[in-house]
Amino acid sequence: MIENRRQTAVILAAGDGKRMKSDRPKVLCEVLFKPMLCWVEDACRAAGIEEVYIVAGAQEELLKQAASPRCHFVCQSERRGTGHAAMMAAQAFAADGDVLILHGDAPFISAQVIQDAYAQHREQQNALTLISAELDNPTGYGRIVRKDGAVCAIVEQKDASDEQKAIREINSGAYWFDAAFLRQALGLLTADNAQGEYYLTDTVAIAVAQKQAVDGYCCPDRMVTLGANDRAQLLELNEIARRMVLAKHLENGVDLLCTDGILIGPEVEIAHDARILPGCILKGRTTIGAHAVIGPNSYLENATVGAYSEIKASYLTDSTVGEHATVGPFTQLRPNSHLGNGVKVGDFVEIKNSTIGAETSIAHLTYIGDSDVGSQCNFGCGVVTANYDGKKKYRTTIGDRAFIGCNTNIISPVQIGEGAYTAAGTTVDSDVPAGALSIGRVRQQIKQGWSDSNISFKRRI
Repeated sequence: MIENRRQTAVILAAGDGKRMKSDRPKVLCEVLFKPMLCWVEDACRAAGIEEVYIVAGAQEELLKQAASPRCHFVCQSERRGTGHAAMMAAQAFAADGDVLILHGDAPFISAQVIQDAYAQHREQQNALTLISAELDNPTGYGRIVRKDGAVCAIVEQKDASDEQKAIREINSGAYWFDAAFLRQALGLLTADNAQGEYYLTDTVAIAVAQKQAVDGYCCPDRMVTLGANDRAQLLELNEIARRMVLAKHLENGVDLLCTDGILIGPEVEIAHDARILPGCILKGRTTIGAHAVIGPNSYLENATVGAYSEIKASYLTDSTVGEHATVGPFTQLRPNSHLGNGVKVGDFVEIKNSTIGAETSIAHLTYIGDSDVGSQCNFGCGVVTANYDGKKKYRTTIGDRAFIGCNTNIISPVQIGEGAYTAAGTTVDSDVPAGALSIGRVRQQIKQGWSDSNISFKRRI
């Protein structure tokens, strides 16, 4: 950013969730699985502002859990308007520099807009630079009144004349302030109005009266103005964000045959030629490799999927899948599961906190927990690692090229050596040497005529 001046950001986030009908603060309502507050903080940091203050209300602890631990928090215990909220963050502008003030429920502010507005702010050496936008329908917004091109006032809808209501340039509620001017202006605010509140917008009139430089950066993207006060508006923000994210991935070469039910979080990365099928939800720090196929109906959160892999109707959380692997349908990878290249995991398999080596096949109806499995292994149907004894969890180690027969129960902690076999129906409760065959089951017995005397049959008609 420009010059070597102190730059701080103040995010106003003290609003409650009453109109949202929520127990949480409004700014924690999510747009594409990400709290609105976090969208705003991330934009500040992407713009190069590292000193971020958040003005919180009664539920400050909830905001602290959502925001970065690098944020500074101040409390507005009594809500008396936006000017009053800014007063609570006085330490953010106690030293000279520039201060950015934003609303925590306007998630579409971008780093580019912040930087461009700041460039204008410094070039013109303004006391105040507000961020505005032109809307086709400005109803409900404060209008930016200009004289000879310079901003001279902000007029709220209810106070606007018919001529002023025709103005399309509106106030977004985001401002760059010179810190020295902000300190002075906040001291001059009064609550002499029907609401008995201190309005940050009144700083414009103060600057004009003092003949200080005031201007507006008219943002080319009207999205910066959008916020949410109720669930209907929140839904609208989600729809807008969903379309924006999908458009970005289409531009980057991602294949979307149909967008029905596809929700992709803003931090998800998808390489070219990957295909996302209907019904998929991709969240958090998920990364999809080139030519991978996800879906239909898959859920990935903080997951990494390698190139050319396929995830069919499965659930992956905090896990990784290598290249040329197949997962599903109806598979769950629980946290800290890692599949190597060429692994095949079939239907109704659950893997937890385990590493599966390259080219291993786990076909169906199997649970692998707390295990380290080698490469080129084969699991039959119905294998279970019994990793929990009611008090502690233990790990299982299985060497390369091992063959685990159907319905094998592996009682951890044990080691199964390279190339070892377990016979179908075996319960393994001790180590199996490399290349050995483990058979652990009761010898079959035949009792002739037993069912005739012990089971009553009813003839079906």
